[in-house]
Amino acid sequence: MAQTDILLTKEPAPQTVPACQLPRKLYDVARNTGAHTSSGLATAGFRTAKYLVDEWFQNCYARYHQAFADLDQSEQQHHESRQLVAETEALAQRTQQDSTKKVGERLKDMHCWKLELQRQVEELVAETDLLLAQKQRLERTLDATAVPFSIATDNLQCRERRQHPDLVRDCVEMELLKEADLIRNIQELLKRTMMQVVNQIRMNHEHKETCEMDWSDKVEACNIDEACCRYHNQSSDLQFYPHSAKFEESASTPETWAKFTQENLYRAERERLASVNLRKLVDCILQDASEDLRLQCDAVNLAFGRRCEELEDARHKLEHYLRETLREIVNQEHNVAALKQAIRDKEAPLKVAQTRLYQRSHRPNVELCRDAVQFRLVSEVEELNLSLAALREKLLEAEQSLRNLEDTRMSLEKDIAVKMNSLFIDRQKCMAHRTRYPTVLQLAGYQ
Repeated sequence: MAQTDILLTKEPAPQTVPACQLPRKLYDVARNTGAHTSSGLATAGFRTAKYLVDEWFQNCYARYHQAFADLDQSEQQHHESRQLVAETEALAQRTQQDSTKKVGERLKDMHCWKLELQRQVEELVAETDLLLAQKQRLERTLDATAVPFSIATDNLQCRERRQHPDLVRDCVEMELLKEADLIRNIQELLKRTMMQVVNQIRMNHEHKETCEMDWSDKVEACNIDEACCRYHNQSSDLQFYPHSAKFEESASTPETWAKFTQENLYRAERERLASVNLRKLVDCILQDASEDLRLQCDAVNLAFGRRCEELEDARHKLEHYLRETLREIVNQEHNVAALKQAIRDKEAPLKVAQTRLYQRSHRPNVELCRDAVQFRLVSEVEELNLSLAALREKLLEAEQSLRNLEDTRMSLEKDIAVKMNSLFIDRQKCMAHRTRYPTVLQLAGYQ
């Protein structure tokens, strides 16, 4: 009756005859106290005599009254039951339609959120693929920088084999040291950027998996709600689940349900935007690094070119002076030979003069006279001795000059050999090795 009171939404229709409680009629029951009755302890509670006529009528009237009351109550209950059945049927249909409508609206909401999650997952997958491509560019660039670094270090080591006095800290060495430092800094920057990219890829995967889990839960919930939406009263797989009409303690509310998905989408979108910004940063870093390396490479090549020109110019000048020195050595050798010949040529006149003086010193007595011949011979000997002394002194000077020229020739030849060695190192070793320098596309990670 409590359920009936709840299901009724309006007062039942009035009966043709107003229902009311009939007064109970009181009858005097005849007792067995007459002459033809029986009484005693042995027959207490049992009637042994026949009923009286009045008792018979009273019994009939009582049955009529009870039957009328029962029929009237039954008709009232039947009418109320039909009305209750109709009302509950209408209520059940109305509540079922409303539940079906709510399930449909819920399906639309879940479908919208499912599409948003699917779109976000696809965007994260596409963004992660682009970021992986940037990571490969970073790896290729990092590998490509190993070649310039080996070239720079090899150039520095090769130039250490230059000989004195060409073993100088020139502009080429300064540019090479600057290039090596630049490559080391770029490699450290690329490694740090690589770590950022790896962490961002991991975050993208984590948020993609979170959105996929949310999407998977919504797909499962959609399948369940679609199955529930297809249920009707004639479905064959319906059962009673008495304990299902209750709320789970761990169940979410519509607000928390929507907020959960919104937060997942917000975090995923935030990571996607961070990934986009990181990709742009990586692109700028690679472009700047490749341009800086190529500019520094051009600066080193220009310094090598200038240094080689300086060495070539110095070598040409040294070779010119060497040719002049060799020519002068030949001339000086001829001069020395001429001086020696002149000295030899002076020996015969000196011998003649001294022999004359010696022979004339043997003149007898008064004939040993200091005549003009004697004075002339003496002066001739003195002149010849002075000439020989001057020639010998000039010969010594010429020989010293010749020795100096020989030393200069040896120094020039050694310096020319040093310059040739420096040119060989800079051109054949260093500059030839620098032809293997990576291109801009390789340094940018495209190849």
